[in-house]
Amino acid sequence: MNDKIAVLNPASDQVVGQVPFQGRAETAAAIEAAAAALGPWRERTAGDRGRVLRRFASFMYRDKERLARVLTLEQGKPLAEARGEIAYGAAFLDWAAEEGKRLYGETIPGSHKNQRILVLRQPVGVTAAITPWNFPSAMITRKLGPALAAGCTMVVKPAELTPMSALALLELAHEAGVPEGVFSIVTGDPEVIGEELLSNPLVRKLSFTGSTRVGKHLMAKAARNVTRLSLELGGHAPFIVFDDADLEAALDGAMGCKFRNMGQTCICANRFLVQEGIYDAFAAGLTERVAAMRVGDGLAEGVTVGPMINDAAVEKVQRHLDDALALGATIRTGGRLLRPSPELAERFFEPTVLEGVTGDMLVSREETFGPIAPLRRFTSEAEAIEIANDTIYGLAAYFFTRDASRLMRVAEALDYGIVGANDGGPSTAQAPFGGFKQSGIGREGGRYGMDEYVEVKYVSWRI
Repeated sequence: MNDKIAVLNPASDQVVGQVPFQGRAETAAAIEAAAAALGPWRERTAGDRGRVLRRFASFMYRDKERLARVLTLEQGKPLAEARGEIAYGAAFLDWAAEEGKRLYGETIPGSHKNQRILVLRQPVGVTAAITPWNFPSAMITRKLGPALAAGCTMVVKPAELTPMSALALLELAHEAGVPEGVFSIVTGDPEVIGEELLSNPLVRKLSFTGSTRVGKHLMAKAARNVTRLSLELGGHAPFIVFDDADLEAALDGAMGCKFRNMGQTCICANRFLVQEGIYDAFAAGLTERVAAMRVGDGLAEGVTVGPMINDAAVEKVQRHLDDALALGATIRTGGRLLRPSPELAERFFEPTVLEGVTGDMLVSREETFGPIAPLRRFTSEAEAIEIANDTIYGLAAYFFTRDASRLMRVAEALDYGIVGANDGGPSTAQAPFGGFKQSGIGREGGRYGMDEYVEVKYVSWRI
């Protein structure tokens, strides 16, 4: 068996690094180290743990350029977006550092005069995380920050396509004073590592970000030890534009929401539902903006769209596009697979706007995870909500309107865990992030994310 994993630049297929190919034995050793480090770490005060996390965050800000370059080399997103991800990731550590001080308990009036009822919130113990390739830095800190702030330890399995960003964070964590064993990383076979994480009784909680298919598999595995789970899974986000929307605001929101990270985000807009009265203006404005996007290597100056992560991702986008065209959709702009220069791979998909989209097309039924914006007309508010909610997913939804009453009606009617009302970029460290239905269970971010890493203990005290 090869003892190294070659990490490839998706833009060029050049090897940019190697990481260890680890398996069950190394994962078990990391779990045992986390268990050994748990007692001393949770006994430290919340303020002390917070100071370590703040140093960790400050080192991420300090090394933002280096971390961003590593991220772009292994993941492909434009360097400007990579810088944004590093700052976003550091914000989770900053927030958790303060929120850890607010894991308050409670006293409840007793049923007897000599009874006192105490409610304590204590760290769940050794935790684990399996993180995705599309946000290889921020998805670690979003899980790690609250875990460490609460007094837990964590073993992280990063995506095998993007492990170098994870290892760079581990170095900074140790520099900031995170003790050995409190945070560790294992790289290698995801099936073998995942099996150990969910069969080892020392692991009391697992957080996973990835596909719904894999999430269901992990849920079945977790049953053996009744391991607690947080699952942030697939999405199929509608982006609704009502006739009374601010057109420029809706277009700004659409561009950031759809084409960030080449459309490879779980909360990016996957279906554009545009009301008839504004449809032509919105379609024209979106087409003009999309056609002006620059495709190329994420490290090149001025590039706004980088490569897809791998050939399988390209094939899925092409399959969705071909299906839509076969069923009657037409291309307003884009639609080509590109090789921007001879030294680059043929893995760059031109940002695309489709119209004439109907509900039977794959783009209307599945998560594309690529730079295709399919436009579909609707007539009434009720019709838009019905189309938007007609999916097994419920992660993120977006809508644009200037009607205050409609804003509240639609926000309440959309069956999604995250709703951007006149906002195409709602993700932030202090707010709960997570989905309904088959988009997952649990929340990350803010005080809600802290709850995922604590146990609630009831103490009945007779005096």
